[in-house]
Amino acid sequence: MTVAPAISIPVVSAKPKRHSHLHDLDYSVVQQCMHCGLCLPTCPTYDATKLERNSPRGRIALMRAIADDKLEPTKAFADEMYFCLGCLACMTACPAGVNYAELFEHARAEAEQSRVLDNPKRSFIRALTLRWLFMDLGRLQLLGFLIRFYQQLGLQSLLRNSGVLKLLPKRLQELEAMTPTIQPQFTADLVTPVTPAFGVKKYRVAVLTGCAQDLMYSDVNRDTVEVLARNDCEVVTPPEQNCCGSLHAHNGEWGMAQELARKTIDQFPPEQFDAIISNAAGCGSHLKHYSSLLADDPVYAPRAKLWDAKLKDIHEWLAKIGIQTPPAMNAPAQTVTYHEACHLCHGQKITAQPRQLLKAIPNLTLTELPESNWCCGSAGIYNLIQPEMANQLLDRKLGHIVETKAPIVATGNPGCLAHMTNGVRRQNLPVRMVHPITLLAEAYRRGN
Repeated sequence: MTVAPAISIPVVSAKPKRHSHLHDLDYSVVQQCMHCGLCLPTCPTYDATKLERNSPRGRIALMRAIADDKLEPTKAFADEMYFCLGCLACMTACPAGVNYAELFEHARAEAEQSRVLDNPKRSFIRALTLRWLFMDLGRLQLLGFLIRFYQQLGLQSLLRNSGVLKLLPKRLQELEAMTPTIQPQFTADLVTPVTPAFGVKKYRVAVLTGCAQDLMYSDVNRDTVEVLARNDCEVVTPPEQNCCGSLHAHNGEWGMAQELARKTIDQFPPEQFDAIISNAAGCGSHLKHYSSLLADDPVYAPRAKLWDAKLKDIHEWLAKIGIQTPPAMNAPAQTVTYHEACHLCHGQKITAQPRQLLKAIPNLTLTELPESNWCCGSAGIYNLIQPEMANQLLDRKLGHIVETKAPIVATGNPGCLAHMTNGVRRQNLPVRMVHPITLLAEAYRRGN
């Protein structure tokens, strides 16, 4: 057993407790960690640096020191919270059941509340993205239209081939290379607000189309609706949806996350559905915890508890109701490997169901991926704010993919898909990145 080294914590003179996220958090959550160290081998940042502060145990020690008034929030504390991926692998390894996901979100909210990271550039970017762009689907779609226009006119290819980008700073070149491909149509153009079950209706479900998912992977939303309809579900897909708030909660904007949670519950009244379906691992992990997010809201707290019970990941729901096996006719031989999105396997504890879905596809061979549940480096916006560590993890993941020799990689999260697609393109690998639900939808279509 690894023994935690002593951490020197400066003593702060006694003063009245201030209101803050870590002070106000249930102290039993803060003190759960036994410092046993079993989480250390599972933490990607600790594995890379071997520094105690870069481990879950070290970070929890810092959080507890702030909760105990032994440490003030500092820039070093805030930087450490943003160096954490939030992959939650430590929660899978922890024998004490430490709720690191809750600690992590409150620690980042503490960092934002203390304003120790504030500078004009950072404040502008956060105001533009978190507080403006992702608070309204129409604004996000407008950005999507502009990027689509830029790509479809060939301006992106022209710019990349011109050599002009080489004159820009390296970081700007990297960011341009990460520009996502915008789908020709958004989800509302691909599916109707209500899609009837293909056969006998047994369930009524709703599908969350997401924000970035709607721009980059609206085809996955279409496939999700189709697969559900083929499995006896009437599917409700409202055209004007909000961001679920996961991006805000994971980046310290607690108030905005609560606002978006209320809007989402109002748009999808949980009492009206047998299940509310998410096909994005990161969103789903957040969506299943609206009850803790809105625990102090007397109006929404009861509805949020029902919401949590109804929220299901697409793989989880199909496994529960029973997947109708696609016809074997015209089924090509496919070899697929599966990357486990962190917030699906560690956050939601869903590991067997995606494999069950893939194995239901005729003539498909599933090859296990080494370190399948090791983070790929996407982690929300981690690849934007911590590019060096994100790229280290991406290269490690791609190395394992090459080992499998599988031409198809399936994963159930848009962030992972986009990040790994960029890596595949950069290394010129003959690999198709795809959501498992798309492979199942394609199998149904071939059968018909």
